[in-house]
Amino acid sequence: MKEMPQALIDNVKSAIDRAVAEISTPKIAAFDADGTLWDTDMGENFFLYQINKKLLAGLPQDPWEHYHRMKKEISPKVAYLWLAQINQGQPLDQVRRWSEDCLRAQQPVPTFAGQKQIIDHLHHHGVKVFVVTASIKWSVEPAAALYGIPQQNVLGITTKIKNGHVTDEQDGPITWREGKVTGLLEATGGAPPLFASGNTPGDLALLESATHVRLAMAASDQKSELFADELRLVDIARKRGWFYFLPPSHPS
Repeated sequence: MKEMPQALIDNVKSAIDRAVAEISTPKIAAFDADGTLWDTDMGENFFLYQINKKLLAGLPQDPWEHYHRMKKEISPKVAYLWLAQINQGQPLDQVRRWSEDCLRAQQPVPTFAGQKQIIDHLHHHGVKVFVVTASIKWSVEPAAALYGIPQQNVLGITTKIKNGHVTDEQDGPITWREGKVTGLLEATGGAPPLFASGNTPGDLALLESATHVRLAMAASDQKSELFADELRLVDIARKRGWFYFLPPSHPS
């Protein structure tokens, strides 16, 4: 069972109630995307969709292998930016339509209902909810909409848009690790989140930036490459007294 128990959800909501009562505006919340809002990787799913549908010209012979080699041998930052840059010359509207088509192809989307409850509760309090992801922004926007989060509140890796077309020029920070906090604070005018949620130590800086409530998620299968990282974040959450979700089937 990968869904959060209702008792945990209710405790998080109560902590949000207390936080909202203590602070003045602006009220901000921030969620990582992959592994935190849904049990899949929207950015990599979109890349695979583009490969399989042959939507982009000029890719390396084995683009999937090229991407992973770039992550390992050069830098994840370079690899994540490259996933945006390969859309150079495409109309942004077209890229967004592809992303919507990709999401429709993934039905049912493995979202976490507990997170939906928490986001609905934040919205009820007038909290502005952001998704902060190391995936390209356009790949995450349609899935974020399932939680009522608009495009402008999805912060991810992008390149500059000129005359409605994607370029290969980086636009804004690389929203990975500490860059997630940089991107969030740029978007909020320096206002930190009262709540943050993530699923790996790569989200630690984002969770540490929250002023009141933090929620660590660990829902990957044991065969997933994220499994050990998620357990490390849960261990940090335990030691710091943060909320965390660990399915009963996982080792404690």
